[in-house]
Amino acid sequence: MSLHQFNVYLIIMAAVALVVFVSLFFVDAGYGKFYDKKWGPAVNNKLGWVLMEAPVFIAMLVLWLCSDRRNDMVRLAFLFLFELHYIHRSFVFPFRLRGKSMMPFSIILMGVVFNVLNALMQGGWIFYLSPVDYYGSDWLTTPKFIGGFLVFILGMYINIQSDDIIRNLRKNGDSRHYLPKEGMFRYVTSANYFGEFIEWVGFSILTWSWAGAVFAWWTFANLAPRASRIYDSYKREYPDELNTKKTKRLIPFIW
Repeated sequence: MSLHQFNVYLIIMAAVALVVFVSLFFVDAGYGKFYDKKWGPAVNNKLGWVLMEAPVFIAMLVLWLCSDRRNDMVRLAFLFLFELHYIHRSFVFPFRLRGKSMMPFSIILMGVVFNVLNALMQGGWIFYLSPVDYYGSDWLTTPKFIGGFLVFILGMYINIQSDDIIRNLRKNGDSRHYLPKEGMFRYVTSANYFGEFIEWVGFSILTWSWAGAVFAWWTFANLAPRASRIYDSYKREYPDELNTKKTKRLIPFIW
């Protein structure tokens, strides 16, 4: 793929994200809190997350191994951070889930398709199409990398902490729903989504790439409508507990 073709690919991916963003305000992706049998046959949520997220972890490794830039230290740093997220998302997060939720195969398949396409975006740019000298040996000491790295780590921390808060809202055997109020949930009702969005904003900064920016946009496009639905459901379920003036949907103090 030439650089021109790659740029067209990024434009198409960004445009599709816009369609997804609008669509998800009208159709709930049927997993987790919004699981619906209408999405078709389903498997255990734990298995579903592994099947959906592991392909991007593997695809990125393959792209790295097949590249003649695989020994470049800066690009190895990018790979490490990217894979750090997906090690957790593919092989740690699923096995810490509680309950017996289900995930439809249709959702898994859509997730796999996007994840592989995203691996081609990130790995394609980092290991194949970025100019050889674009990421010089001093890149790891630049404000772009240091700032982006700090944002990425902050986002990952918020994401994992928020997942832990949700996981521990109820004891074993308790099937009731509760309003999370700790950590960043004091400011947004979908703090776990906020953390993930911040992660990929950080990644786009530390790689200083359009590929990273498109992924951050995709993350927002996929999670923002869901965060809005969650906010609305909390308003109905906890009208006396949710402080709508202080607690926003996804972006603290803004939305």
